[in-house]
Amino acid sequence: QLQLVESGGGLVQPGGSLRLSCATSGDTLFYYAIGWFRQAPGKEREGVSCLTSFGDSTNYADSVKGRFTISRDNSKSTVYLQMNNLKPEDTAVYYCAARRTTVQLGCSMNGAWYGSWGQGTQVTVSS
Repeated sequence: QLQLVESGGGLVQPGGSLRLSCATSGDTLFYYAIGWFRQAPGKEREGVSCLTSFGDSTNYADSVKGRFTISRDNSKSTVYLQMNNLKPEDTAVYYCAARRTTVQLGCSMNGAWYGSWGQGTQVTVSS
């Protein structure tokens, strides 16, 4: 079972950038599809981006396309979410999630698809 720990959140002004990290342990990251999700106060959790196992196919929510980039470094067992041109509506707790797949089954923007979750990191975009 993969364990996940997010970091990199913080307070940033609109238009600024942050890079979130999802450090993993306990298994080989290469075999896992990874998703990034966020939840703002009073709102439902939403999928932000995901990355397939075995390859580098990605998916993004329309609200973050062109601004966010997901990537992985298998040698560091870490997945990243680079967030540029941040907006106040990006304010939320961000979570990474993982699902082990023996073949490339793609990835999902539905949190119920994933079996392992991190504890979250707060991102606040405000002037």
